[in-house]
Amino acid sequence: MRDDTTPADAAGKAPEMTDKTLTGSFAGIDVGGTFTDLVFYDSKARGVKLAKVPTTLDNQSTGVLAALDAASVDAAALDLIVHGTTTTTNAVLERQLCKTGLVTTLGFRDVLELGRRTRPHAYGMTGQFRPIIPRDLRLEIPERMLADGSEYAALDEDALRAALQELLEKGCEALVIHFLHAYANPAHELRAGEIAREIWPNGNITLGHALISESREFERGVTAAVNASVQPLLRRYVERLADRLSERGYERDLLVMNGTGGMVSARVVAEEAAKTVMSGPASGVMAAAYTGRRAGIPDLLTYDMGGTSTDVAMIRGADPAVSHEIEIEYAMPIHVPMVDVRTVGAGGGSIARVDAAGLLQVGPDSAGSVPGPICYGKGGLEPTISDANMALGRMDPGKLNTISGDVSLETIRAAFQSRLGDALGLDATEAAAAVLRIATAKMADAVRMVSISLGEDPRDFALFAFGGAGPLHACAIARELGVPRVLVPARPGITNALGCVVADLRHDYVATVNQPLDACDMEEVHALFARQVEEGRAAIGRERVEIAEEKISFSVEMRFIGQTHLLRVPLPSATPTREALQALFEEAYFKRFQVKLPEIRPALVNVNTSVIGRRPEIDLSALIDPAGRKATLDEARTGTRPVFFDAWIDTPIYWRDHLPAEATLSGPAIVEQMDCTLVLEPGDVATQDTDGNLIVTVGPRA
Repeated sequence: MRDDTTPADAAGKAPEMTDKTLTGSFAGIDVGGTFTDLVFYDSKARGVKLAKVPTTLDNQSTGVLAALDAASVDAAALDLIVHGTTTTTNAVLERQLCKTGLVTTLGFRDVLELGRRTRPHAYGMTGQFRPIIPRDLRLEIPERMLADGSEYAALDEDALRAALQELLEKGCEALVIHFLHAYANPAHELRAGEIAREIWPNGNITLGHALISESREFERGVTAAVNASVQPLLRRYVERLADRLSERGYERDLLVMNGTGGMVSARVVAEEAAKTVMSGPASGVMAAAYTGRRAGIPDLLTYDMGGTSTDVAMIRGADPAVSHEIEIEYAMPIHVPMVDVRTVGAGGGSIARVDAAGLLQVGPDSAGSVPGPICYGKGGLEPTISDANMALGRMDPGKLNTISGDVSLETIRAAFQSRLGDALGLDATEAAAAVLRIATAKMADAVRMVSISLGEDPRDFALFAFGGAGPLHACAIARELGVPRVLVPARPGITNALGCVVADLRHDYVATVNQPLDACDMEEVHALFARQVEEGRAAIGRERVEIAEEKISFSVEMRFIGQTHLLRVPLPSATPTREALQALFEEAYFKRFQVKLPEIRPALVNVNTSVIGRRPEIDLSALIDPAGRKATLDEARTGTRPVFFDAWIDTPIYWRDHLPAEATLSGPAIVEQMDCTLVLEPGDVATQDTDGNLIVTVGPRA
């Protein structure tokens, strides 16, 4: 998506720029599936503190406080805390949701279940689907609006009150009101909301049109159902965390990352809880965009490999791609704006096994943090990707004594032999190498999903590798895809937490037009953009956070009449002409599908505005302590050990914090640091820039 400063004709004059240097002390805290990471930045002292502690899945706030303690950060002295959470993500994926009821238009209770009549697997005859809200908690009442916004049947308020009472008696904690064509005329939903607030005992009420005002009842209904189902969980969590921080003397606003990569106050975040579903992955993408912009590499494919999964995304011109059509899992579309992140079940803890057909499989099952991979020494017995890296010398076997204390390298190799090698006719080393090759192929496929499948060539990008395990595999994946460069940030293992520190304020708006382009009132389209800008500016103005500048981007979603799927088209301004819209859409359609359809009329479905408050800059070079740098590469070298590539090679090992300021090193080499390990394969060459990033030129395929 392209960002442009708001033109004067969109909604008045943009605010003047302020000092672009971030002032004060800030903590970014990201909760992942395995670890909770913290970055503390003090702009006055240029001080940075880092922490990585185990995630406390039963109560994430405990891990957040533990991270503050581990970094010796006084909450009372902080000017701002920004938090990325997986509370809603885990709840949705694990279906640990609150009991939720739905009231809808007579005859439409099964919209959430009928969906689009697709199948979990395109050519499969099996599969299962469970709607977010079961049928007995979906109640119908007489009312109806038509697609043009006119009233067909009046709202039956008595039936509504009876339905609400029935849902309360059935134990529902949250409520969805989802009426047909409410995007065209929300009057019935608004009145139903007023009545519900008189009866419902809490504030967990979601009006479908208020969350997203667009057509397509299934997608809007599922989004509203997800929002309501996680709303009580998120509300309780952020209130508990805010209270515990307050006990430590933190008196300022707590901000929470949402799926667009922006931030929202914890005071209101639960109102649109569905927007936080991709909170964690989005923060990493924002850090990547920020780092790439400073490094002069604005076009990136991000690759975030953690302990449980791998997330990938595309960034063009330092702006992450944002989608309104993310499907978290089969038949669960969440149509709120979110960074377009794709996930595969391949993380450091992904379990390798031989299936019934005698084929080696890696993931999606994960050993998690408990019991974790075998090398954790917490009782894990099944070999994982992390164990494969350990067995092949890519991770330091000497750390087994400090990680686990009671697991040896021989134990890990024996597990690869007995559980994989014997069945595959391989020795332990070959089995571990096979696990890495399959993991590389799976992760490369994920990168293809956000590049080739969208009409982009991966060779035009650099691969941004982060996460605790990302740099271990980045060069192999880049070589697989033909990506020429890999950018490894200064602190890959805590990049998501860094994203919380550098994230902007952001509010996204969608409004449905849903008309043939040649029938659209362009003045009304321009007015829609202007209203969205006004609303976004007001929302940012309510946040108690310093911004350096305002950026606003505009786009539309269009399709050819008769088609179902939408194509997002960035716009250069908020006042496009009809002819410009048609030309931009046809250009985008051809770029994506290599087909021209001049005989078919296009339709304008949605207009979108993103209002972004850019926060002041921080100096990323502060992430590396200059006092630790050595004068020469030899001084930064900590030793040599055998590492398996296509054969065992004695490989130099370097400590990253000791690398000279403008170091250049050639593979094979291992670069270790507190939060991750970078593997340079034979032929790779890495150079370090002023921010401490390592930029790897990938060698040719062997």
